[in-house]
Amino acid sequence: MRIKYPSIEPYRTGFLEVDSGHSLYWEESGNPKGLPVIFLHGGPGSGTDAGNRGYFNPKIYRIILMDQRGSGKSSPHASLLENTTWHLVADIERLRTTLKIEKWVVFGGSWGSTLALTYAETHPEKVLHLIVRGIFLVRKKEIDWFYQFGAHHILTDHWEKFIAPIPPEERGSLVNAYYKRLTSQDRAVRREAAHAWSAWEGAALKLRFDPTLYDQFTQTDHADALARIECHYFINKGFFQTDNWLLEHAEALAQIPGCIVQGRYDMVCPFESAWELHKAWPKAQFIVVPDAGHSASEPGIVDALIRGLDALG
Repeated sequence: MRIKYPSIEPYRTGFLEVDSGHSLYWEESGNPKGLPVIFLHGGPGSGTDAGNRGYFNPKIYRIILMDQRGSGKSSPHASLLENTTWHLVADIERLRTTLKIEKWVVFGGSWGSTLALTYAETHPEKVLHLIVRGIFLVRKKEIDWFYQFGAHHILTDHWEKFIAPIPPEERGSLVNAYYKRLTSQDRAVRREAAHAWSAWEGAALKLRFDPTLYDQFTQTDHADALARIECHYFINKGFFQTDNWLLEHAEALAQIPGCIVQGRYDMVCPFESAWELHKAWPKAQFIVVPDAGHSASEPGIVDALIRGLDALG
């Protein structure tokens, strides 16, 4: 089994100033003359961390990380103002031109897969290779599976904690009920909702419950950005014009080589979506990890991603 490369530090960092006062943190590490790759984090709202650099051979790759609007080191923290999928796609393209990169490898997992696919379908001529994991197409059935009915049949004990802040009469639409609380002016209401929302996700990430990862997801600042921004995107249907937008425009991927990596027992982003993407994008290699859930840090998923990236490099 392959494991992540040893920890490295960035050789350059900066902030990309975009509209509505958003200032986006970015960094470069690895080989300044290497194959450029942009890492797109999940959530939306989770931000990047040092461990994200470890998927890439630093002798081969010019590793670029960016915290999306409202996330990580970007500011203002947890802001929903002009924070949409299309703003993020424009931000990625602006970073590419700022860094004077002609074409790059695009890598994204979970929400990062959504954003990677959207960027690739919008700017296919700028994508050398596309690697996506834990496929999320932001369709109603996917959001309902995790936030209304489906996953609760398997993670019932954690589900009870998730629905606890919501009165029974509001549980018919949990995303709407949470949105009302996550955008409340009452800080205590907002924090209670953010903690419960993020705890539910943190409990479902791995095939085997990981208390360390769970604790990371329930830290106050992380939970605030993750819960608010995720709920904002989900209540707005990912800001796509149609429910199945990404698959409807998959013909734009036809000439892009790539790889889809999916954990068989992913509770957050069910296998069905990865399978449908595989059918719509046959040029991509499809790798099913038989003993994994959703998290990029599960051993089988780490192994598959690094093997693919090494082969590409």
